Amino acid sequence: MDTALASQPLDRATALPARYYADPDMAALDRRAIFDAGWQLIAHVCQLQDAGDHAVGDFAGLPVIAVRGADGDIRVFHNVCRHRAGPIASCDGLAAKSLRCRYHGWTYTLDGVLRSAPEMGTAPDFVPADIRLPQLAVRVWQGLVFAAVDETRAPAFDAFVEGIDARLGENRHLERYGHHRRVSYDVACNWKVYVDNYLEGYHVPHIHPGLNRLLDYRSYITETARWYSYQWSPLESGDGLYGDGDALYYWLWPNTMLNILPGRLQTNRVVPRGVDRCRVEFDFYYALDDTDEACRRRDADRDFSDEVQLEDLTICEDVQRGLASGSYEPGRLNPLRENAVHHFHELLRSVYRADAY
Repeated sequence: MDTALASQPLDRATALPARYYADPDMAALDRRAIFDAGWQLIAHVCQLQDAGDHAVGDFAGLPVIAVRGADGDIRVFHNVCRHRAGPIASCDGLAAKSLRCRYHGWTYTLDGVLRSAPEMGTAPDFVPADIRLPQLAVRVWQGLVFAAVDETRAPAFDAFVEGIDARLGENRHLERYGHHRRVSYDVACNWKVYVDNYLEGYHVPHIHPGLNRLLDYRSYITETARWYSYQWSPLESGDGLYGDGDALYYWLWPNTMLNILPGRLQTNRVVPRGVDRCRVEFDFYYALDDTDEACRRRDADRDFSDEVQLEDLTICEDVQRGLASGSYEPGRLNPLRENAVHHFHELLRSVYRADAY
C-alpha cells in the first residue's frame, strides 16, 4: 500500500501526492470507489413539481435523469436507452408524457418501463414491458434531490446530513426556494483540486479581494463532521446584494457544495470529465420574490458570483499545472485554516486504502 495513504493527524498532515490528481488511472478509480458509492445532487424539487418534469445530470460519467412520476414519486434513472445507448433526454424539461430516446424513438413510461419500440414487432420474443431503465436510490432532503448509484456502499443518508438541519435553523427552509438559473464552467483541473480550493478560506485574502471585503476573515470558522464540512463567516454586503447575516458554505462528500446566504441558495456540483478536467455546475435558487429590488439583487449576485468563480478557476488550473509538472512534493497543511482539506484527504485516503485491498 502507498505509505502516503496512511492516516495523518491534522497538526502534522501533508497534502495528497500529485499522482492522485494527475495519474490517468485516477479517473476510473474515482468513479468506481467514490462516485458510484456516494450520494450525488441532481436537482431541487422546484424543478420537478409536476408529473413528467425532469432534470438531467452527469454522475462522473454516468448520464442520469430525475423524473417526477404520475404517482408523485421522484425517480432517478440511467439516462441511457437500453437499445443502443442513446440519450433518453438531452436537457431538463417539463410535463413530459413519456421519455423518448431521440436516437431511434424507443419510448419509456415515467417509471422507466419500455412502452414502445418502433418497428420491433417482427423481433421474436421481444417484450417491451420486460425492459426497464436501471434505477438509482433517491433521497429528498431540504428540497434537494440526491441519488446513489450503489446504495449498499453509500453512507446511510441520515448520517450523511446529520446535524445540518439544526445548524440551518428555523429561518432557512431550502425547499421553499425557487430555481432561477444555471451557470456551468469547464475547468482544466482534476475535480479534487476544485474541492480542495473550496474547502479553505486560507486563499480568500489573496485570490478574492471582493469577497474578502464582505467576509470577516478573522472570524472565519471551519468545522467538520463525518461526511461533510462547513465554513461560516459573518457577512456584511449591504442592501444591494445579500444584506447582513451569516454566510454558510457546506461541502458534502464527495462533490456537492451548498452556498447559503440570506435569501439565496447556490448549489455547486463538481463533475469529473477526465483526470485533468471537470465541470462545475452552479444552480441559483432564491426566496420567491419578483419585486424590482429582488431582481436587482439577483442580477448583482450573478455578476459577483461570476467574478469569484473566475478567480477560483484561474488558480485551480494553475495548481493542476503545478501538480502535473513533476516538481511538486506534498506540502504541510495549515492546521488552523486547512482542517477541512485534511478532512477531505482523510476520506480519500480511507477509500483508496480500501480499494487497494
